[in-house]
Amino acid sequence: MIEITLGLEDVARTRFAISPLWEVVASVRVLKGADEHGLHRTWAQHVRPRLAAADLDLSPLFELVPMPTRSRWAGRVPGFICPPPTTPLPSLDVELAAVRATPPELLHTTAEVPPARMAALRADPAAELGRLADVVEAYWDLALAPYWSRILTLLEGDIRYRAGRLVEGGAQHLFADLDPQVTWAGGTLRLEHRTVRGARRLDGRGLLLVPSAFVWPRVFSVLNEPWQPSLRYPPRAVGTLWHARPATVSDALAGVLGRSRATLLTELSAPASTTDLARRTGLTPGGVSQHLTALRTAGLASAHRAGREVLYARTRAGEIVVEAAGAGSPQS
Repeated sequence: MIEITLGLEDVARTRFAISPLWEVVASVRVLKGADEHGLHRTWAQHVRPRLAAADLDLSPLFELVPMPTRSRWAGRVPGFICPPPTTPLPSLDVELAAVRATPPELLHTTAEVPPARMAALRADPAAELGRLADVVEAYWDLALAPYWSRILTLLEGDIRYRAGRLVEGGAQHLFADLDPQVTWAGGTLRLEHRTVRGARRLDGRGLLLVPSAFVWPRVFSVLNEPWQPSLRYPPRAVGTLWHARPATVSDALAGVLGRSRATLLTELSAPASTTDLARRTGLTPGGVSQHLTALRTAGLASAHRAGREVLYARTRAGEIVVEAAGAGSPQS
């Protein structure tokens, strides 16, 4: 059990953030076996063959993310590959710039990382950190970029909910349902942990709360200097992240966009190629391509190269439009 004492200044400085880089690391854990409950099975079944087809050397990243064990409490991750974000929603580029600039004295870890990998990092930090960042970018493009709008919608929804809890009832209300492993009483936050025990003080630094799609059922903590004290926790409704949504087209959306474009935008609840969309909608591949270009120009859809494929996905704006139209219109 870890006991984290929060003073008034710490409570005042408690904030939320989303970290694309942490999602990279947490999703690698899933691919290496951390998803024993199968929560992300659908995602992994699509991503594994895509990564294999790309034939990339992912070892600079994968070797720094330890193989999960049967104990959900084990498996530390080196802090220097995913430092807590300093802004609420940094881009992956911003976070990778911080990784590239990591001081050599921070290149150490108690995690189970191959000694040769750590030796290479310490021998030539600039080159190896640059190589790591390049690999993260390549992995992101294949494994997470096509799904990011859906993931981001989930994470932002959790933050809005938590912010409302904080406004309604203060810190006690905020932490009451954060996670079963986290409890709050008398200014002390208690985090269940089987291998780490003791008291921690934040000394006015505040606490950073980072919802993460790929951490369930764990909560990850960052409590050591020089990084911001942080908790990475599962967001509400994470179990619905990969559920297939009914592809019923809103009449209201069709009235604004036209039936074909409304159908395609509705079908993009999960990333898909032009061929997939043509097969599912009955439109010609050329027609699908033309309509997707229009949706991209309007900012409602995005394209992501995944190996030899180009996958299309809804943007955040596209998600909002489909949700709003569906809430106020009959379906057809």
